Amino acid sequence: MGLVTESAYEELQTGGLGPATFELLRRLVHQVRRGTGFPPPEGHTVWSDDAAYDVISAMLSQEGAGQRFVTVCFTQAADEASLERLFLASIKNFLIDEAKKTPRGKLRRRIARLMGEDTAYRKLTGSPPRWALDGHAEGAVWQGDLADLIVQAAHVKGVGITRWNHSGPTPQQTVHALKTILLSVLRHAQGAVREEDLAKVLEARFELLAPARFTALYADEGTVAETVEQHAAAAAPDPTGVEGVAEDIWQRLSPNDRLLLPCLDEDAHHAAQLLEIRQGHAAAVLSNLKTMLRNALSAGSDPQAVMAALLRRCADEAS
Repeated sequence: MGLVTESAYEELQTGGLGPATFELLRRLVHQVRRGTGFPPPEGHTVWSDDAAYDVISAMLSQEGAGQRFVTVCFTQAADEASLERLFLASIKNFLIDEAKKTPRGKLRRRIARLMGEDTAYRKLTGSPPRWALDGHAEGAVWQGDLADLIVQAAHVKGVGITRWNHSGPTPQQTVHALKTILLSVLRHAQGAVREEDLAKVLEARFELLAPARFTALYADEGTVAETVEQHAAAAAPDPTGVEGVAEDIWQRLSPNDRLLLPCLDEDAHHAAQLLEIRQGHAAAVLSNLKTMLRNALSAGSDPQAVMAALLRRCADEAS
């Protein structure tokens, strides 16, 4: 690997992802896995640089705002050290989600079997799998915030799970508890809900999946890194608050800024081609946009949720 002289923060300030950023991410993936004991990604039996790069590739290829996690972290960072801490939190979040996929998949299969055996529920054709109540209108699909369904499930009293076997038939009391929550959530949704989201709601309501185990992380210099638990412990963002912040930022963006927003990971050359202006001018527009976002996203609302709302606006305008 060649010598990297520029820091990742400097590299992202002047252009897109480059060798310094990938080298920092590689080092931080190893930092996280050493401190937590996460298994290597699928296709690897041991941790290696190739395994670390597969993790990075998987993070970069996620759908939605996660696809731009590098830019979201950069817009919140003030320097190289804070960028490292934000990357650490993102990597740990990602590996925790990956660690939960297998048990959540089992939960999904279990509730799909329970609903498939009950005429009160109806599975929609197509992908991803969605479930509705039999009385729901044909084609009605829920498109709200997952947090609303989790809150709705939390309001249901008088049900609990005392036995949760990981194989074999589901105990009747557990079946009753699961179906009670599913019924309440689907009535609230007034339409079909993704099977994955129903599993997440049940997971949150009954704490069915044990969280991945991890320990505090330490940066190479020996300083304690800020850990993702602080973010996870924070209350779920108010959707209205998030949309309000996004609206405020959106109104402050120029037409060129709005064109560049989905392309923040690209360099000045790409920006110049997109905006059809000189590269020097494009570099200034890109730099000013990143600075404005960094300041705006540090105002208290959930930065990733605000960024996702902004990107949805870009997609709506383009359609």
